[in-house]
Amino acid sequence: MAIPTLNTNDTEDKPMSKVMIIGAGGVGGVVTHKCAQLPEIFTEIVLASRTEAKCQAIAAQLSRPIRTAQVDADNVPELVSLLQKEKPELVINVALPYQDLTIMDACLEAGVHYLDTANYEPQDTAKFEYHWQWAYQQRFLDAGLTAILGSGFDPGATNLFTAYLAKHYFDEIHELDIIDVNGGDHGYPFATNFNPEINIREVSAECRHWENGEFVTTPAMSMKAHYTCPEDVGTFDIYRMYHEELESISKHFPSLRRAQFWMSFSDNYLKHLEVLENVGMTGIEPVEFQGQSIVPIQFLAHLLPDPSTLGPRTKGRTCIGCIVRGVKDGREKVMYLYNICDHESCYQEVQSQAISYTTGVPAMIGAKMILQGKWRQPGVWNVEQCDPDPFMEDMNLYGLPWKVVELNPAFHLDIAQS
Repeated sequence: MAIPTLNTNDTEDKPMSKVMIIGAGGVGGVVTHKCAQLPEIFTEIVLASRTEAKCQAIAAQLSRPIRTAQVDADNVPELVSLLQKEKPELVINVALPYQDLTIMDACLEAGVHYLDTANYEPQDTAKFEYHWQWAYQQRFLDAGLTAILGSGFDPGATNLFTAYLAKHYFDEIHELDIIDVNGGDHGYPFATNFNPEINIREVSAECRHWENGEFVTTPAMSMKAHYTCPEDVGTFDIYRMYHEELESISKHFPSLRRAQFWMSFSDNYLKHLEVLENVGMTGIEPVEFQGQSIVPIQFLAHLLPDPSTLGPRTKGRTCIGCIVRGVKDGREKVMYLYNICDHESCYQEVQSQAISYTTGVPAMIGAKMILQGKWRQPGVWNVEQCDPDPFMEDMNLYGLPWKVVELNPAFHLDIAQS
């Protein structure tokens, strides 16, 4: 398998520098907390958002001072002006996925490295594809700048779990199942654990999985399996859905014959979502109401609980990992690499529930990789193209310890129509 591995030798005694974090939601709060814990790496931090008061509220939680700023991430000249004023070495983009391209444009103009946690999607079409960002490859290459895409958990850690298993346990990988289970309970009848608009668009989109060299499309949430997590996290119904890491992983690991993404949902969540879809509340097309143009899903997001407020209410654990089947020395084997994260422990550390935590910690680690020169090479790269080893070491150090176990080759998910 020939893919570029980003790993330079410029890792010793490299001076650390300023970072700018754009986005002050739940994930932005976690990234800021975790960066602030490493002053020897992140010597200066600027937290920017459309609403500076949110940045200031996060800054007030920290034991070290940081700077805050107001910026409209949809406005390239405004972003460029702020970047030229602050001169960060790196932007950590945890704003909305709609804003990825404007932030990338601004980084190119201002000469700043770039990292995000989710791929770009147009606001008027529920499409989760990388081609818009991959098209920036030559521009970042010519500018001598690094752009790392998808350094959250999924995408992010799951991509690197796959790369780590492929590197250390297999000669060739053939099947991948990414399983994302949230065993937490926030006590609300219906709420989403991250941005409601993005969450509902993902869940309601058509499912696509990779099989025999192409993506196969099936109706949303039409296939499910019953899955028992390790370490007594519990048994859950998991549903097959499309997630953006399938696009990049299937490209960068061409030996894969099948790749699927699974996420757990309760019957209660699905019933609420079905009703909301039936009455048109998940629509992304504007409707006229009393002389105003309103996008139903944006109005719904306004009514639902803010995910950043779920931390003190949420109990239970997450279990997210990758089951990879392949061959080593001519023998078929199945490996499972996973992380378990406790909601209450996350809140005690950074005042956030585990969904934001599991996204924010890998964003900090990816930024650390760039600043230390371990993942620095001009161009646009998905995280699985980088050396997974230093990232995996840091996951154990900074709050997301993982385990790897070998499963019986006879193991298969028990898949049925839902």
